[in-house]
Amino acid sequence: MLKRKFYNTLLEWKKSKKNECLLVNGARQIGKTFIIEQFGKENYESYIYINFIKNPEQINIFEGTLEPDEIFRRISLYVSDCKFIEENTLIFIDEIQLSPKARTALKFLAIDSRYDVIASGSLLGIHYNKSKEDNELEKEVSIPVGYEREVLMHSLDFEEFLWAKRIDEKTILILKEYFDKKEKVPAGTEEKNYTDGLNEKYLSLLREYMVVGGMPEVVNKFLETSNYQEVYATQQKIFKSYEDDIEHYAKNVEKPKIKACYNSIPRQLAKEYTKFQYKTVEKNGTAKKYDNSISWLEDAGLVVTVKNVSLPVLPLKAYEEPENFKLYTTDIGLTTSMFGFETQATLIKKTLKGPAKGGIYENLIFDMLYKRGYVLNYYKKSDNSQEIEFLFEKDGAAIPVEVKSKKGDTTSLNSFISEFEPPYAYKLIDGNVGVNETKITLPQYMAMFI
Repeated sequence: MLKRKFYNTLLEWKKSKKNECLLVNGARQIGKTFIIEQFGKENYESYIYINFIKNPEQINIFEGTLEPDEIFRRISLYVSDCKFIEENTLIFIDEIQLSPKARTALKFLAIDSRYDVIASGSLLGIHYNKSKEDNELEKEVSIPVGYEREVLMHSLDFEEFLWAKRIDEKTILILKEYFDKKEKVPAGTEEKNYTDGLNEKYLSLLREYMVVGGMPEVVNKFLETSNYQEVYATQQKIFKSYEDDIEHYAKNVEKPKIKACYNSIPRQLAKEYTKFQYKTVEKNGTAKKYDNSISWLEDAGLVVTVKNVSLPVLPLKAYEEPENFKLYTTDIGLTTSMFGFETQATLIKKTLKGPAKGGIYENLIFDMLYKRGYVLNYYKKSDNSQEIEFLFEKDGAAIPVEVKSKKGDTTSLNSFISEFEPPYAYKLIDGNVGVNETKITLPQYMAMFI
């Protein structure tokens, strides 16, 4: 069983909620159903599960009046062996995007408050279904503002991947101490007799994570088989399910454009400058043609746009340039699998060369920082003289992060520090810890501590 940090999010909601349902958003197949089911069975005397894909007839539960007593009565008709125990029942509504009225009903269930309610979905920003004429119609959803707490769940982060690998949590805490003290990670520790240096060991584990990623099915396959080809095959199966979602939910006119944008990601990341370019999707591609496609992929939780800022000071959002952005996927393993198995193999072997390597490492660090909850931007001067891969707000300042996939100077970061004087700046490398005044150099795996 994979240990997930999100379990603590569920516990916190149960403890602090008041007339409030929980809405769990996130891409498909990241483990939402599994962790909520585990939480429900371990923390409630009664657990009631509703799934609109597995049991489409259950949509009828929310047809007609949305009075709570009527909803509970209809649940008893469509869900076998259900028990309603006041203050000790969890009702879990899965795939709620398929029933706009169920989303509306969350308000009334929250006000009633006799039973706790969690809903989850993977395409909550997309409300399209086919009509009989094969046209696309948008269904209106009444959002229960003030009565639902929406949270975002991700695939496994690097630390959760280490837990899955049965890495001693004590060792991770030791690494955290080196991060806090800004000291080099030694070849070994007195606590355990390591044959390899800790630093290289964790850089190697990070390369594993870069290839396997955090999709639970993929991680479990890797744990079961230790076979990278099996990992790749499982990732391709997930890609096929994502394509099926595009076919099922997207407007007909948008389907090929969404796929084209998604499939262009390896080419976008392989450029020296990884800014998203519509002409990389197709020769004469334009924002007008593909802008909605990018939005669809974001709504589905498959990608995130990281926007450039004209001025790297707080508040960053005030200086965003929406037309200048980079596009990253939300799972690094799926990203590397888009380049093919042979590229994944070179990442493990440390033999990959060329601009694509830099783009892949950018997506890796994005994966690690995004899953820690940071809202990310980047900074590139209009004269192209300086580029900082990531910026985030912390300690009252815009903190720069430079990503290095290989050895090299830090001209851009040095210039940024000189011009904008951040309290500190990070350089992430395939190396060890170092400090030079404001600039803090860290091995890439320590992004999990930033």
